[in-house]
Amino acid sequence: MLLLIAALFTVFLIIGMPVAFALSLASIPVFLFTGTMPPTVAVQKMVTATQSFPLLAVPFFIFAGNLMNATGITQRLVTFSTLLTGWIAGGLGQVSIMLSLMMGGISGSAVADASMEARLLGPSMIKQGYSKATTAVVLAFGSIITATIPPSIGLILFGFINEVSIGKLFLAGIIPGIVLTLCLMFTTWLIAKRNGYAPQMPHFPTRGELWASFKESIWALAFPIILIVGFRFGFFTATEAGAFLIFYALFIGIFIYRELNWEKLYEAMRNTISDVGMVMLLIMMAGVLGYAITIERAPQQITEFVTTLTSDPILILMLIVTVLVISGMFLEGAANILLITPIVLPVLVSAGYDPIHMGILIVILINFGGLTPPVGVIMFTVCGVLKVKTGEFTLASLPFIATMLIFFVIMTAFPSLTLLLPNSMM
Repeated sequence: MLLLIAALFTVFLIIGMPVAFALSLASIPVFLFTGTMPPTVAVQKMVTATQSFPLLAVPFFIFAGNLMNATGITQRLVTFSTLLTGWIAGGLGQVSIMLSLMMGGISGSAVADASMEARLLGPSMIKQGYSKATTAVVLAFGSIITATIPPSIGLILFGFINEVSIGKLFLAGIIPGIVLTLCLMFTTWLIAKRNGYAPQMPHFPTRGELWASFKESIWALAFPIILIVGFRFGFFTATEAGAFLIFYALFIGIFIYRELNWEKLYEAMRNTISDVGMVMLLIMMAGVLGYAITIERAPQQITEFVTTLTSDPILILMLIVTVLVISGMFLEGAANILLITPIVLPVLVSAGYDPIHMGILIVILINFGGLTPPVGVIMFTVCGVLKVKTGEFTLASLPFIATMLIFFVIMTAFPSLTLLLPNSMM
């Protein structure tokens, strides 16, 4: 039955059916032919999949991110990022990576960050001398940082679907996000030196310039700090933090920057409704398929299959990494997290890996799959905006793929980098 479910799901994707409907329709054989569950259970599972208090964090953080973008925060962060890194070889490429680090506390979505930066910085990077393909690659790979730094939507979904502490996942993503930023900046520096890409700024910024820009951006920079302090001292859960940050964003937009008007508020609400509708539809349909594969004992069967191949934890991790990267090539990140992680996480935990550590690696790996053909969502986003062929993108991305492999090795070999903050603060 599991093979039939997998075959149906693959066929539905090949013929171009939307992922959400492919998820639910692939589970039909379980409800129609096994006799274990009536079809009405499928409808019940759609409803119950949405009845979760932690899941409220998703619409809250999405709305908070859209409000922050509507208040002029993004442009202030661009200015501050330019002062911090614009003097390094690579110019706007370095700025875009630093901006992704800062935007992690706002958008929480790799695709949203890649789309925004492609429109905001892409044309200027091309004018500065970057080829279209290299521009797309730098922007696309930088967006993975956003999916790592809290409040990552991917981490919220991972914690919800696998019953892992979202607060600990948020804290665990901070150090890997910073390490990934440094790795990508170094790779961009090497490429800039080889190709002669000039810095964005001719000189190092003065203290006065840095201080003035820092004061302008401090309300956005405080965004992730508020989360950390709130989780550490138990002021709020991840869901409550999302609600608090909505009021925080409204306060900034109305009383601090005074740029939030009714038109921008309406636009933020409309974008939020669209984003939440997409995510919730995926969650509902994945709930049906998840229940179906649970009935068929898929996690147990896959665990048994993997352990018969090898009992070596490193080889098991390598097998899972391969599965995640391949699935990331075909599925959008949220769908991947909801569909694949409940199956592979028990295998990794049984092999002795920490679920918090694996949660960070899995979310990064899934987003990394979105940068590779044939159906990488992040890749298609930046290539569509900048009009770049996927073949050119793939060729230009080889140095960054090597960097990501090194980063994965570091994160796997030194789990303390991931677990330091959650273990010490919670």
